[in-house]
Amino acid sequence: MKPADQFLSSKLYKSGKKETQRFRTIWISDLHLGTSGCQAAKLLEFLRATDSETLYLVGDIIDGWQLKRRWYWDQTHNNVVQTVLKKAKKGTNVIFVPGNHDESIRQFIDLDFGGIKIRDELVHTTAAGKRMLVLHGDRFDGVIACAKWLAYVGDSLYTVILKFNQIFNKWRARAGLPYWSLSQYLKLKVKNAVSYITQFEDALADEARRKGVDGIICGHIHKPEIRDIGGILYCNDGDWVESLSALVEDAQGVIKLVTWHDVCHSDQITDMHGESSLDAVRETELEAALEATNSAVAHP
Repeated sequence: MKPADQFLSSKLYKSGKKETQRFRTIWISDLHLGTSGCQAAKLLEFLRATDSETLYLVGDIIDGWQLKRRWYWDQTHNNVVQTVLKKAKKGTNVIFVPGNHDESIRQFIDLDFGGIKIRDELVHTTAAGKRMLVLHGDRFDGVIACAKWLAYVGDSLYTVILKFNQIFNKWRARAGLPYWSLSQYLKLKVKNAVSYITQFEDALADEARRKGVDGIICGHIHKPEIRDIGGILYCNDGDWVESLSALVEDAQGVIKLVTWHDVCHSDQITDMHGESSLDAVRETELEAALEATNSAVAHP
């Protein structure tokens, strides 16, 4: 399946100029504003290229963990915040569901600030009548729940991996090779990582089942996904560090995955058929990149 086959159809051009894509609902999470890993410029482009009745910020919007260690906040990060506030002012229903990295915001649960509603979790009803539980998902993470210190260690390790990726991919770019993500590769290939993700997804599906809803929408693990788990529609909107992905709902109530590239830079986006997951595409890209890297190393 080609990557474009997985994303939402829309008229992108009019007289050579790209139009704003309009959706009923958009979900984004794990922006990690306040870190050098946040792809704020691309996020800003995505926000300006899209419009929706409701915009969900599904946690880890601002990375309080990293900001406590080292202050990082450039103008682009500020522009992202201002763009969200502008959307709220113009009538978009903006709902902020805090995550573990911006957990300090949880003290303001059920309050509204600048037109932005802060909620712990809530049920979203699609245009098709499906009831979807929306939450960040960190409380279903055993590491967060049982050993928070280990989560901090993992976060530091992830930051190191991202910095390695930046250096490594500069070399790959000079060699004419495509971007390759070590963290994405580990998530797809390391047995314990795959097991952790599966357990996380199953736990969230069980929570949706317990609450009598049709599905669940979350973030937290930075792995964009839409799949059926025992009759429950599990949806994860990914992140804006590497996946650059979001969930969108169209006027008919269909929830789909989109990426920054497909919204902002594809000449054509076709209707999504078959699987609603990025797994096959991501795995193929990563394997191809790894093979290219190995070839480059073996034949300098």
